Amino acid sequence: MTTTRTRTGRRWGKFALHYVEMIVAMFAGMFALGMLQDAVGLGVSHDRQPELAYLVMAFNMSVGMAVWMRIRGHRWAPTLEMCAVMFAPVVPLFPLLWLGVIDAGGLMMVSHVAMFPLMLVAMVRRLDEYAGCAH
Repeated sequence: MTTTRTRTGRRWGKFALHYVEMIVAMFAGMFALGMLQDAVGLGVSHDRQPELAYLVMAFNMSVGMAVWMRIRGHRWAPTLEMCAVMFAPVVPLFPLLWLGVIDAGGLMMVSHVAMFPLMLVAMVRRLDEYAGCAH
């Protein structure tokens, strides 16, 4: 007989595993599509065009994550919501970049660090979806 504690532990285990899978998929998309863009001459300079470079990188991460989420059986709404999280950190950061408060490196560092807790917030918002219960 399975106890409630064991079921709860498995649920959070599935949640944590899914979080890690999405991070791996996000980085796979970022690296694979980034290398492809560089190979065909479509790479963007982080130093000269930090805004565009960030948006391209967020798109690449979103593609990797969306592909994995769809393979895992997620609906479009949570998939697109998670993709939006890749772009959300720049909303307050672009103006700071334009005002000279942060540089291109700071934009990339802060936005990437901010993605992880934002992903968790989106996942907790749809706990059943990401704990393996809803799809």
